Amino acid sequence: MYTPHPDRYADMPYRRTGRSGLKLPALSLGLWHNFGPDRPVDVQRAILRRAFDLGVTHFDLANNYGPPPGAAESALGDALKADFGHLRDELVISTKAGYLMWPGPYGEWGSRKYLLSSLDQSLGRMGLDYVDIFYSHRPDPETPLEETMGALHSAVQQGKALYVGVSNYSAEQTREAARILAELGTPLLIHQPRYSMLDRRPEDEGLLDALDELQVGSIAYSPLEQGLLTGRYLNGIPEDSRAASDSPFLSADTVTEDLVGRLRTLDEIAKSRGQSLAQLALAWVLRGGRVTSALVGASSPRQLEDSVAAIGNLDFSEDELARIDALVKA
Repeated sequence: MYTPHPDRYADMPYRRTGRSGLKLPALSLGLWHNFGPDRPVDVQRAILRRAFDLGVTHFDLANNYGPPPGAAESALGDALKADFGHLRDELVISTKAGYLMWPGPYGEWGSRKYLLSSLDQSLGRMGLDYVDIFYSHRPDPETPLEETMGALHSAVQQGKALYVGVSNYSAEQTREAARILAELGTPLLIHQPRYSMLDRRPEDEGLLDALDELQVGSIAYSPLEQGLLTGRYLNGIPEDSRAASDSPFLSADTVTEDLVGRLRTLDEIAKSRGQSLAQLALAWVLRGGRVTSALVGASSPRQLEDSVAAIGNLDFSEDELARIDALVKA
C-alpha cells in the first residue's frame, strides 16, 4: 500500500477558495492529457503519488478527459482503489460535464438530464460516492441558465457534490450563475477559465474583476499555453511536439518567429529569477493571490516536480511585470 510522504504539507501554499472554507493547493493536477490507455499505468500512478507527496491534494478531471472520453476518470478510479482509498478525506476531486459524451440530444451541453446523468457516470467510473467540486464545463446557449444551475444545486442536495463551479463562462454569465445559485442556497464556489501570460482574456474581459466582486475562487487552466510557455519551443517546433501534430489545441502556424523571439526573452527573465520558463509562467498566474490555483498537467513525475518548484518564487517586481507585459502585449 502506498504510504505518502510525512512532510507533504510542509511547502505547498494552500489558498482559500472565495468565501468558502475550502482551501486548494496553489498548484493542482489536471488529468486532461496523459491519463488514457495509451499511457503506461505505472507512470500514471507514479505521477499521482508524487503529486500527493508534494502537497498537490487536488485532482481535476472532466467526463470527457482521456482520450478516449471517460478514460481519465477510470484511471483515477483505479488509482484510488490501489493507492488512495485510505486518503480520500485528504483529497479534493473535481469533475465537469458539458462537452459531448454520448450520441443523441442528451449527451452534451447543460440540460438537467445530461448533467445529472453524466455525474452519475463519473462517480461510477471513479468509484466514488461524491466529488468535491462539480462544474458546468461550458454555458449552454439553448438551455436556461436556471436549469443548468438548478442541476448543480441538485447534485449538492443529493450528496453527490460538496461544491459547484463553472468553466468557460463570461463575466456576465458568471454573475448571473452566482445570483441564481445564491437564491437556491448553493453558493458558486469557483470558476475555471483559460488564463496565461499569453491569454489575458480573464483580465481584459472583466472576468477576474467579477470574481473579486462575487468573492468566487478561480483555478486557471492552460497556464503554460499548451506547452508554448515551456522550454520546448525556444528553438522552433520540435518534431515530437504538440504543435507538430494534428492537435486541435495548438497548431504550427501559432509558433511564429516573432513568438519564438518573445519566448526567448521571457526565458531570460525566468533565468534571472532562478526559474525555468514554465515556472515563471506558473508564478505569473499565481502572482498576488488573485488566482486560487493553477492547473498543471504532467507526463512524468519529474515534469510535475519542475512545475511545483514554481512555488519557491511567486513574487514579482514592478519592473519584471512591466517587461513581461511589454513582451506579451506587443
